[in-house]
This record gives sequence, structure tokens and C-alpha cells, in this order.
Amino acid sequence: MLFLAAPSADFPQTSAKDAGLGGKTTRRRNVVIVGIPGVGKSSVVNKIVEILERNGRSPQVVNYGSIMLQQATAIFGVKSRDEMRKLPVEDQRVLQVHAADYISKIQSGYLIVDTHLFISTPEGLWPGMPLNVLQALKPTHLVLISATIEEIAHRRLNDPSRKRDKTSLEELREELDAAKTLLFTSSLVCGCPAIMFHNEEGRVDSTAEKVINAVFPL
Repeated sequence: MLFLAAPSADFPQTSAKDAGLGGKTTRRRNVVIVGIPGVGKSSVVNKIVEILERNGRSPQVVNYGSIMLQQATAIFGVKSRDEMRKLPVEDQRVLQVHAADYISKIQSGYLIVDTHLFISTPEGLWPGMPLNVLQALKPTHLVLISATIEEIAHRRLNDPSRKRDKTSLEELREELDAAKTLLFTSSLVCGCPAIMFHNEEGRVDSTAEKVINAVFPL
């Protein structure tokens, strides 16, 4: 599914010349890839990078959460993302703005920002890309990686690297619905295309190739 929104005045489109691409037809790509935990987003991002590099591209990947965690460790002494998301929203907002400012300064023709549309906090679902963050990131494309409820539940259960809260299938369905809503809202705000891909179990290569065909044409 592809959703196109009219460009907003607050999000000027970067020309090939401004992106340092010598006036070629290739446009600068500032792609934000999102997905709720368990859809396999990180695996898809890694495969996208592998394929692009194999075809002579030099993508740069920035993990939004990792930048926030570095700052959170320095300021609040937290040791993991699961600890960080339980900080007061006011503190997380400071970390969020810091990360957005850092990423906005990166100059890359192929930039991939790996992040989440929202964070589950004790105070409720908190948007991962509010207006000020979108204005700083200036994405050219928004990509949502999705999966079935059953696939997500299975992957979360078998992920030893994270200490996740127990989530029912109905809660997972609500998370997916929230992600889709926020995806198209963000697209409307920043005036860039939004597109969704189902990451079927065992088909990460296929999912990565579909993303590349849509936003990183080789």
C-alpha cells in the first residue's frame, strides 16, 4: 500500500545538486524505516544495507534508539532500552530531541533511520516522531515493516536479547493499528510517501528487495 502526500512548506525537497550528487537524476534518500517490536525491522534493514553495498551503494544507517540510549546512559544511568522507555516522558523527550538534532547533521546520499513510530511507556503510547522530530529529520520516504499478529508474538517470545512486557494478541493488534495511523499522519505532516511491507517469516530477503525497489532503485 502506497500513500502519497503533498509536500509541506516546512519540509523542502532536497535537489540532487544540494545533496552533493553532481546534478545526476539520483535523488538523495533519507528513509525512515519503522515497525513495532517483533516485525523483524532490524533484520530487514541489515539485508537492505547488504544488498545496496553489493550494488555499489554506500548507505549509512542510524539507529534512533541507540543514540537516545547513549545519552540516557550518560545522563540517567540506564543500561538498556527497556529501562529507558520507563523513564518519565519529559526525560525521554529531551533524549528524543538530542537524537533528532544529531541525525539532522548527517550528510549522506543514502541515509536510513531505523526507529519506532511510538514507544510504549507507563504513561501510554508516546509518539516516536512528533512534529519537531519530523522537521529535523526531513524524511524523503517513510517505510513501515509489518507482520501478522502471530508472527510478532512468536518473534517477541523467542527474542532473548530483550526483556519485554507480556502482551496479548489484542494488544498487539492495537499496536499495529496505532503504527499504521501514525505512519500516514507523519506522511501527511512531512509531505513524503509512506509505504508498508509485510515481512513474512523466512522471507527477509524478499522484503528487503521490495523496499529497495520502492525507495532505493538500483
